[in-house]
Amino acid sequence: MRVLGNILWIILGGLAIAIGWALVGLILCISIIGIPLGIQAFKMAKLALWPFGAEIANL
Repeated sequence: MRVLGNILWIILGGLAIAIGWALVGLILCISIIGIPLGIQAFKMAKLALWPFGAEIANL
């Protein structure tokens, strides 16, 4: 069921959101100060692309 939900999510807008987060990550990685935020933006892009079944852990 998670795979079906993820496929529907990608088709109905998840891909656009993930591309947006990836572009933000690229822009942030241009400067040394923005690299940590850029890495987090790439993690958000991954989560936005395949959200169902993903686990988010507090550290």
